[in-house]
Amino acid sequence: MEPYITLFDLPDDGPAPRAARGFDWQPLRRAATALVLPATLLAVWEALSRSGGVPTHLLPPPSALAATIVELAQQGLAWHVLASALRVGVGFLLGAALGVALGAWVGLNRPAQAVLDPTIQGLRAIPSLAWVPLLLLWLGIDEAPKITLIALGAFFPVYLGLVAGIHDVDRKWVELGAIHGLSRWALIRRILIPASLPSLFTGLRNGLGMAWMFMVAAELIAASKGLGYLLTDGRENSRPDIVLTTIVLLAVLGKLSDGVLLRIEQRSLAWRDTYSSQGARHV
Repeated sequence: MEPYITLFDLPDDGPAPRAARGFDWQPLRRAATALVLPATLLAVWEALSRSGGVPTHLLPPPSALAATIVELAQQGLAWHVLASALRVGVGFLLGAALGVALGAWVGLNRPAQAVLDPTIQGLRAIPSLAWVPLLLLWLGIDEAPKITLIALGAFFPVYLGLVAGIHDVDRKWVELGAIHGLSRWALIRRILIPASLPSLFTGLRNGLGMAWMFMVAAELIAASKGLGYLLTDGRENSRPDIVLTTIVLLAVLGKLSDGVLLRIEQRSLAWRDTYSSQGARHV
């Protein structure tokens, strides 16, 4: 038996069985609390539009946006949502994979950091739209430039999150591993990787948000389907209701995808004993 434990070996009693706890109202309370502010804003927006406080031809009320959603649904809205979601999914996976690979290499290798990190930091400062003409020249106007641009947006937050997570690992944990005779690979696997996971997940969530933003930039330039295309179509046809409806859909899709990633983070990092985890259990 090994004389040491890792961060993944910590005991986790877990929640009590549902039969013993009864029905858990906490998720419903959290959901209701989260909906208070959006519902209030929608109600104020509707009231201002109906009372003439804001011009409806520039800012249609939420009830008009609901009618627009029905109209767009009859015209293939689902295909636009699916096209954008697939682009974001593929681009995010590619960018995140490259960010993890390079982030781990740079974070664990000082010569690699000295060579690669300054260049990566310089590329990070380039605005997203500046890449578009070059990608169109290199890759044409099909899916390749769109997915590449989305991957670029996802790459930098993931890379930065993992590098920062590795560099911020407590030196005492590393020294403890050395005392127990861990090899370099064992030190990476048993201490550095688990300790850097919180920062990595933060980078992944930021990268996913950037992937949605870069998707819009990509589809605004050259696309015949997708939510970015709907934004362009609404602008060209002077339909602010389509533009606002698309913005709302982007917000909802972004929140849903972030919620999925947050759930994965919570399950993967259940071993942590942090302020937020205690609050979730006891408040």
